[in-house]
Amino acid sequence: MTVQGPAATTGQVASPAADGVPAVALPARRRAPVWRLVRAEVRWIFRRPRTLVVLGLLAALPVITGVAVDLTLDGGAAAPVGTGPGGPSGGGPPIFVTMATSAFVLPLGSLMTLLMLMLPLTVAMAGGDALAGEQSHGALRGWLLAPVSRGRLLLVKSVGVLVVALVAASLVVVSGLVTGLVLAGTDGLVSMSGTELSFGAVLWRLAVAVGWATVYLMAVGAVALAISASTEHPMLVVVGVLGGLIVSVVLLQISALDWLHPYLLPSSLPNLIDLIRDPVSFDGLGEGAFRALCYLVIGLSVAYARLTTRDG
Repeated sequence: MTVQGPAATTGQVASPAADGVPAVALPARRRAPVWRLVRAEVRWIFRRPRTLVVLGLLAALPVITGVAVDLTLDGGAAAPVGTGPGGPSGGGPPIFVTMATSAFVLPLGSLMTLLMLMLPLTVAMAGGDALAGEQSHGALRGWLLAPVSRGRLLLVKSVGVLVVALVAASLVVVSGLVTGLVLAGTDGLVSMSGTELSFGAVLWRLAVAVGWATVYLMAVGAVALAISASTEHPMLVVVGVLGGLIVSVVLLQISALDWLHPYLLPSSLPNLIDLIRDPVSFDGLGEGAFRALCYLVIGLSVAYARLTTRDG
């Protein structure tokens, strides 16, 4: 039975008449806009206390590192940037020594250090809460009643993990840059090759570092989403992701497995130091970004296949 008049123009449908009871117009179900779902997801992520605690810790670690290195080397025999063993002809002094004299090295050095464990842990937590955490609490069914298709659900959750990765990487770099400027001033904008850089050149390199780190973390997040779509225990996601990264780092130390190293995601991390040198070499960074994109595509494909084939 169709409805004539205003109900037909407002997207309403009529329930069939029964036992002489007149038909009742029922509102049609509309699909929720993606932007509204993304906004709700991001707002929910940053309302979690554990997310705010981890982000605060990420912002504090570069400050602690910079102050600790500055106090340790204050008055000591710290080699100037670009001099001593491994200067311009070598690779420069060790990165933690360079942090004491270069406001540019501190944010990138902190980013490289935290990309080994702390930043992947943050993204793994977000990926575990995105699907497994909400399914364990029964909140995931509310998304499907919105109504939201499972493909759009994965898209929204992926954007949420992407925002967490971008915010986390940006916090580390901004905190490290501000700390470096306070400790070393604008005269400390020196590369590990010994060349002095302008503030604009430093900001450009740091922006590239944040973008590269976001792609790397999103690859970790895609793996976390793939595991999260297969379980109801978010801690299992965190343990699985961190366990895989730790095993990959161990495998990178075994020279007999050189053939396997190009396929391991953490093998990309040493390439980030190229941004501290002058001129910058983008060969290793491009290879690392391509490797991360491969992990990203595979992880999201597995997550989508799992979401669209499971009953719950």
